[in-house]
Amino acid sequence: MEEMEVDSGEKRLNELGYKQELRREMTLFKTLAISFSTMTLFTGITPLYGSSLVYAGPAPLVWGWVVVSFFTWFVGIAMAEICSSFPTTGSLYFWAAHLAGPVWGPFASWCCAWLETIGLIAGIGTQAYAGSQVLQSIILLCTGTNKGGGYFAPRGVFLAMYIGLTIIWAVLNTFALEVIAFIDLISMWWQVIGGVVIVIMLPLVAKTTQPASYVFTHFQTAPESTGISSKAYAVVLSVLVSQYSLYGYDAAAHLTEETKGADKNGPIAILSSIGIISLFGWAYILALTFSIQNFSYLYDPSNETAGAFVPAQILYDAFHGRYHNSAGAIILLFVIWGSFFFGGLSITTSAARVVYALSRDNGIPFSSTWRKIHPKHKVPANAVWFCAAICILLGLPILKVNVVFTAITSICTIGWVGGYAVPIFARMVMKEKNFKPGPFYLGKARRPICLVAFLWICYTCSVFLLPTYYPLKFNTFNYAPIALGVCLALIMLWWIVDARKWFKGPVRNIDAQNGKV
Repeated sequence: MEEMEVDSGEKRLNELGYKQELRREMTLFKTLAISFSTMTLFTGITPLYGSSLVYAGPAPLVWGWVVVSFFTWFVGIAMAEICSSFPTTGSLYFWAAHLAGPVWGPFASWCCAWLETIGLIAGIGTQAYAGSQVLQSIILLCTGTNKGGGYFAPRGVFLAMYIGLTIIWAVLNTFALEVIAFIDLISMWWQVIGGVVIVIMLPLVAKTTQPASYVFTHFQTAPESTGISSKAYAVVLSVLVSQYSLYGYDAAAHLTEETKGADKNGPIAILSSIGIISLFGWAYILALTFSIQNFSYLYDPSNETAGAFVPAQILYDAFHGRYHNSAGAIILLFVIWGSFFFGGLSITTSAARVVYALSRDNGIPFSSTWRKIHPKHKVPANAVWFCAAICILLGLPILKVNVVFTAITSICTIGWVGGYAVPIFARMVMKEKNFKPGPFYLGKARRPICLVAFLWICYTCSVFLLPTYYPLKFNTFNYAPIALGVCLALIMLWWIVDARKWFKGPVRNIDAQNGKV
């Protein structure tokens, strides 16, 4: 039988008009490992934990994760069905073009590609900022803590660390692709082992733990520090940490042309990674929350970590309270920092590939420059440095603005998650007769599932545009709506004026003889 000779994913790829060019050697486990590494356990929760906790206390934060996980399943299931039918490496960008049909396909593909590009480039910035934050805390604790005259990096040094991380990732992505493949493997085990150690060890080491009633039912707003007195608004903002953490599972879809039986294993990897991170992430949030020693002291500017990074203070309180030194807290902070380093490295790789793919179809200004491949190392080096340069520009307001991280995470989430909305919406409205289902098929359930997924994405993108501190001042203003608004307006204007005449979406490399796809 033909199915026994040709991989089912490769067979479907050929039907779609693309020849098998990449080596199809990835097993389900490897695909799942890379997907899990992209969704990184620490990199979503750790940087936003403190700010989310202060808005409404522990209960909305803990239960918010459960609610977000529930709706994330709808998005994941909708994407798994599409992945099963379209096991192509371009994933979202390709899906949008195929599902929207010949008339709307180029526009859908254009929107999806640009949203994904914006999300991934900002994603490098989120890792660089949070990584610098953890490094700032490590240096402070190593040099004697804030109370003992330790060194707390000022804004200028913090920006230098942010830029330094971005440049290191760009250099590694330019010259050391073999090293990156090895680092990806380390990254997975680093996350899994490090995550298990922190989740189990932290509550055990902490001298006292909070009662379950505090963790699961305590609600308190903090209008004196956030300026927000509305309880509903405070709850919405306290859930941002979960919405920022629970995406990235599309990484499994990016690897489908390299995965054996991708039409089956792609969807399994997407749904498995959501399941694993949902449970693991909740366990991490619970470990941090149960280990809080003194809630108000976490935010005190005179505490050991200068009130700058709540997870660092929770770790310090636990280890110093038990062992009267901060060595354990420093080691676990280094584990967390490592995950930001690995995360930033892999997001830089992904961002450069999306920029390269889009410039190959002339979808970015000066495309001929960004699609050039390094003659010796065979990587899109110019695209790598293009992403790094924009990421550095995004970070420059660190010198003056307090909510830079909020703004960069907003841009990242809206771009990345917003990119999911395009193929899901196209799948929801298309005629069923035009869709060739893969092994994972929703049948009549696809419309309600896609509708819930689409509405949830719209809600997620909306809340990331909200101000997070009041009263609104220059140094507390969320500049994400302005940055995104200008960027998206220019992209749409370019489409209307010029790009619609020549941009046709992804180009096939097989003469399809299967009629319409």
